[in-house]
Amino acid sequence: YTIKREKGSLDGLNIALVGDLRYGRTTHSLAYALAMYGVKLFLVSPELLRMRREVVEDIRGKIEVKELSDLNAILNDLDVIYMTRIQKERFADPAEYEKVKSSYRLTAKDLKGAKNGLIVMHPLPRVDEITFDVDGTPYAKYFKQVWYGLLLRMALISAILGAVG
Repeated sequence: YTIKREKGSLDGLNIALVGDLRYGRTTHSLAYALAMYGVKLFLVSPELLRMRREVVEDIRGKIEVKELSDLNAILNDLDVIYMTRIQKERFADPAEYEKVKSSYRLTAKDLKGAKNGLIVMHPLPRVDEITFDVDGTPYAKYFKQVWYGLLLRMALISAILGAVG
């Protein structure tokens, strides 16, 4: 909803899902949802945290999907960046977490060459993957994303309870 609200349309957008794509539930459901639109999807993660194969195979036949590990290589071409945190609690081996914990860190400086109208999203909470200086840029939409989510949940509950038609 945030992408639609902020960009007007999803069709034709270059969208990157970044970070923990293996364990992140939001990235799985978002990838499936985006596969219903004409987007180009970039899956950016360390090798250890690549998107599950079955998800990639399911969506690859519907939209163009590219897997890579370097966000900076595509950053200036993106319309949407959906950042996620590396989830320490998902790792059975602390050494594995240490290898990938700070793989991606988006700063205001990184966004200097970004497209006008780029939006940066995040399911929150964040750890260190988006620095606080991004909050004051026009790209930061994660706080609006939270607000939109609240409104959508209220509307859905109202509809389920029959309060609205």
